[in-house]
Amino acid sequence: MRKIVIFASGSGSNAEKIILHFKNSDSVVVSAVFSNKPDAKVLEKAENLGVSTVLFDRNSLSDGTVLTKINAIQPDLIVLAGFLWKFPESIIEHYPGKIINIHPALLPKYGGKGMYGMNVHRAILENGEEKTGITIHYVNEHYDEGGIVFQAEVSVVDCTTPEAVAAKVQELEHEHFPKVIENLLRK
Repeated sequence: MRKIVIFASGSGSNAEKIILHFKNSDSVVVSAVFSNKPDAKVLEKAENLGVSTVLFDRNSLSDGTVLTKINAIQPDLIVLAGFLWKFPESIIEHYPGKIINIHPALLPKYGGKGMYGMNVHRAILENGEEKTGITIHYVNEHYDEGGIVFQAEVSVVDCTTPEAVAAKVQELEHEHFPKVIENLLRK
């Protein structure tokens, strides 16, 4: 059985789609959802779907406590799905080529520190972009600079608000993220 661990900080819509995608799989299981926010909706969604959760703070992320909990699971893939903290090099070194992230833009554009969520969608509109999309990429020690696994794009010429851009991008995320994960685990 191939195991996935998800890290998320927010509502958990992508985590939920991933969990549901693999719910009846006989070869892949979402073993745990890790979150740094005690009030994150992702925790409730995971628990409602029968997935164990791990809550942690900045100290336990950097002092090796979280790494120990990940090692106990021995995941085949670590998925960052709306996790906003920089991922520690200690975990990246233990799981090289086994950590992916989803970014709400077509990297390398609109990546880097501070470029997440509505910040990205606002910048897309302010710069008059005609398209945006998603990038699924490997995680390395720099924000949004790991090797690109997959990209999908969508037109935003009809969007007048960051929320409208966000809705289009989220559709792409929900459509593609679980399938890309499945393909990576098949390799």
